Amino acid sequence: MKPTVSECYREGNGNDPAAGMLDNEEFLFESPGPRELTQNPLKKIWMPHKNGHIAHRRVCMTNCPTLIVTVGLPARGKTYISKKLTRYLNWIGVPTKEFNVGDYRRECVKIYKSFEFFRPDNEEGLKIRRHCATSALNDVCQYLSVEGGHVAVFDATNTTRERRNTIINFAEQNGFKVFFVESVCEDPDVIAENIVQVKLGNPDYKNCNPEEALEDFMKRIKCYESSYQPLDEDLDRNVSYIKIIDVGRQYLVNRVADHIQSRIVYYLMNIHITPRSIYLCRHGESDLNIKGRIGGDSGLSPRGKDFAKCLRNFIDEQKIKDLKVWTSQMKRTIQTAECLGVPYEQWKALNEIDAGVCEEMMYEEIQEHYPQEFAMRDQDKYRYRYPKGESYEDLVQRLEPVIMELERQENVLVICHQAVMRCLLAYFLDKTADELPYLKCPLHTVLKLTPIAYGCQVESMYLGVESVNTHRERPQNVTTQRSTEDALQTVPAHL
Repeated sequence: MKPTVSECYREGNGNDPAAGMLDNEEFLFESPGPRELTQNPLKKIWMPHKNGHIAHRRVCMTNCPTLIVTVGLPARGKTYISKKLTRYLNWIGVPTKEFNVGDYRRECVKIYKSFEFFRPDNEEGLKIRRHCATSALNDVCQYLSVEGGHVAVFDATNTTRERRNTIINFAEQNGFKVFFVESVCEDPDVIAENIVQVKLGNPDYKNCNPEEALEDFMKRIKCYESSYQPLDEDLDRNVSYIKIIDVGRQYLVNRVADHIQSRIVYYLMNIHITPRSIYLCRHGESDLNIKGRIGGDSGLSPRGKDFAKCLRNFIDEQKIKDLKVWTSQMKRTIQTAECLGVPYEQWKALNEIDAGVCEEMMYEEIQEHYPQEFAMRDQDKYRYRYPKGESYEDLVQRLEPVIMELERQENVLVICHQAVMRCLLAYFLDKTADELPYLKCPLHTVLKLTPIAYGCQVESMYLGVESVNTHRERPQNVTTQRSTEDALQTVPAHL
């Protein structure tokens, strides 16, 4: 059944004229026929306008809410996939939340005793597990229907066709699309590694002997194997799904229904679990950095050149296997990479955020010439778009191919810019749109990101070369009526 218009679109806050304007998509208007156009002052986009009011409905990026459902035996990476997928979708601007049924079970049964709970003939255990799954689905419905979520990830084993049909019926009743993600793995080394890295550290086995915990978990897997019914090419031919075999050795994709499902498939076909590290740093200090001017395409200052030499020594000392180096197409990153004496790849997508009419201006000059623009940027730094330039939101969309390729690669050094580095860092550290524009990415410092079980470990290494501070903290007063003194209160010192 096709969703109705009301199911495909969500209302903004009618009491707040800014609420619809700050959403991450364009708007739907109720009245037919031609209307006047007005420009959104924050995002600089043209929108229909009627009787002095702008409608506050926004297009749902997923057409209608989507329920992603994991399938597979325990220790097959379902939660790893769920968490990465949730992080990716939120980063690209699709409101997504994960619902882990195991967490609901731990909340319901405070003390885990043994694998006996998961035996198929344990009626009490089955009753509790069904209750937990139902509770999770109720919360999914609340999130997608009431709270404005676009995608929910239902993380559970879902190993029987009966359970999956129940979920499909639930989704149809509520107007949600369903996409299954099945992880199949028979490699004993991969399974054992997953159990040691993830499962033995979860609350079920807190203060438990590792050998006893491992034995119990293997028996837990056996409890599921007898009833496991994998997705079938014939029986499930009408179902939308991706089957991931042996951690990406092979994929089977069936009936991708829309744009968001195709993006999910593309993302899942690019991630891997090979141990690696990603190194992020900005270019060396530039001539415009010293003068407190934003953007531009200036070269390195003397201290910036010193940093480039120190970066070479640092990389040599790390002895990184098969390191790839990426830069933007801007002079200061290329000059930094040239000092490394290794091949590097230039990405236009890694260029610094385009400040439009404010390029090469000091914050003091922006406040003098464009005080309202300066205030609006402080009100919503993530969505604010410079006149004839970009916003952080635009930058995230531009950087999506970079993230995809970073997920495909192993060891990479990315030499980039402050706004770009913030966007990349926000992806790996699962930061919100509100936090992203204020992440600290100082000059002459290398961040080493090492993916771990469900997150990312960060090491910050300052290479000992002094530089100016380019980080501007969030100001307290963001009104358009503020004084110049208030507007410039957090501007870093410069020449």
